[in-house]
Amino acid sequence: MLTSLPLPAHWRGRVLEISYPVEQDLHLEGRGLLLVPSFFCLRTGVTLLHHEDTPVLVYPVEHHVPDDVPQRSPDDRRQALAALLGHARAAVLEALQDGGTTTELARRAGVLPSSASQHTSVLRNAGLVRSVRRGRAVVHSLTPLGATLLRCGSLPPLLTRH
Repeated sequence: MLTSLPLPAHWRGRVLEISYPVEQDLHLEGRGLLLVPSFFCLRTGVTLLHHEDTPVLVYPVEHHVPDDVPQRSPDDRRQALAALLGHARAAVLEALQDGGTTTELARRAGVLPSSASQHTSVLRNAGLVRSVRRGRAVVHSLTPLGATLLRCGSLPPLLTRH
């Protein structure tokens, strides 16, 4: 059952190895494992401890774009995003594909750092970007909703807010 999860995983003897961003060993020692599917978990699982140290594996559910979302070429998506968000904000959103600091995003999007900061603030308030302070820098990345918007060029019908 564990190898059927949408995670890169395989058995090595009695050990289940799951691709994880950091080196970590989790020994169950008879405690069981609580599996929690999450729409907001992307590409890799997340482990944590729950009630009285019960290990939890939060794993991504598959993200499907609904069939009624029109498939667009990259240029068509870029134009649709620019019409929706404005050219500069769309460029910042596109620059966020690989994440980065405000300065990095500004360079990739071709805008001033102060403008990139303003755009990421608006995108964060709309739920499209998450920002985390790391020392003196702020690192930005796309949320699942932001990634969907970027991939589709518009919000799929199930994700639009009414």
